[in-house]
Amino acid sequence: MGTQTLTKWAIDATHSEVQFKVKHLVISTVTGQFNSFEGSLETENSYNGAEVSFSLDVNSIDTNVADRDAHLKSADFFDAVQYPNITFNGKLNEKGGEAYSLVGELTIKDVTKSISLNVNYGGEMVDGYGQTKAGFEIEGAINRKEFGLTWDMVTEAGGVVVGDTVKLILNIQLVKQ
Repeated sequence: MGTQTLTKWAIDATHSEVQFKVKHLVISTVTGQFNSFEGSLETENSYNGAEVSFSLDVNSIDTNVADRDAHLKSADFFDAVQYPNITFNGKLNEKGGEAYSLVGELTIKDVTKSISLNVNYGGEMVDGYGQTKAGFEIEGAINRKEFGLTWDMVTEAGGVVVGDTVKLILNIQLVKQ
């Protein structure tokens, strides 16, 4: 009965990005990002089954439009005063080759739901400082209304201002601890 050695990895935020895309007026896409986040991954012998935890600061939302960012932080959307963080806890599951799925519980505001995201493993590399790094690209989509982000507005022509589907795109570099 040998004990497994856990390896802990932390997100290298300076080499990572957390982006989202949402349709605006159904005809164009708004891209934004969160600039402040942290997370970790714990592995045994491989990435398969690794425990993942992640948290981001809602107040770091950035869509390049200050008024829009303020609206997103307001009670109409994220209500950053009451719910300053979005969190995720889950597992990385190998699908084959470089492909994984990230399955777990996403909490936005006071709503927690199970989600599954597609993950592509980019490899491991030792950087110039002797640190072991690993790269992952993560993509998926959620329905914002399922997480209590229900604000809506309809244009005079009957078009929806904000789409329901939010695409998530994360490029994450981890550093072995």
